[in-house]
Parts: sequence; structure tokens; C-alpha cells
Amino acid sequence: MIRSELVAKIAEDNPHLTVRDVEAIVSTIFDEITSALASGRRVELRGFGAFSTRARDARTGRNPRTGATVKVDAKRVPYFKPGKELREKLNADAE
Repeated sequence: MIRSELVAKIAEDNPHLTVRDVEAIVSTIFDEITSALASGRRVELRGFGAFSTRARDARTGRNPRTGATVKVDAKRVPYFKPGKELREKLNADAE
């Protein structure tokens, strides 16, 4: 599902909200998650999962096109850990 599909589904399920209102709500939620992660905080959505960041050390990488070695700086990357309810729902559907 892409962002526009999410907005359309929420607007369809909540006819009292306009599509413009739903777009603003979805954008606000994503912006708040992004800014919390950027400031080093963790975001937990009960029943869905938790977003956090993980540190990656500096390393020596390789350019796949030329084969030359390149220095890759240390960085933080986003990490998602699914919640128990989400895992159970996914595994129940697989059975």
C-alpha cells in the first residue's frame, strides 16, 4: 500500500473527513515519526510495532560498478520491530 492508497482508504472509512483533512493527518503522523527518530527517540505504536534507529559503524565498502574500495561513514539507520499483535495476525493469515 502506498501513501495515496492509505489516504483514500482512511477517507473512505471516515466519510465525515475530507480527503484534504486525511492527507494532513497522515502527513502530520509521518512527520512526527520522522522528527522523533531524527532526534534519537523511539516511536511505539501499540499493536503495530516500534520504530527506532540503529548505529552503523564506519566501514570500507566496494563500488559494485568499478570494484574500487570506498570509505563509508558511520550513520544511523531506521529500524522497525513489529509488535506481537502484528506478528500474530501475519502468521495466522499464513496458516
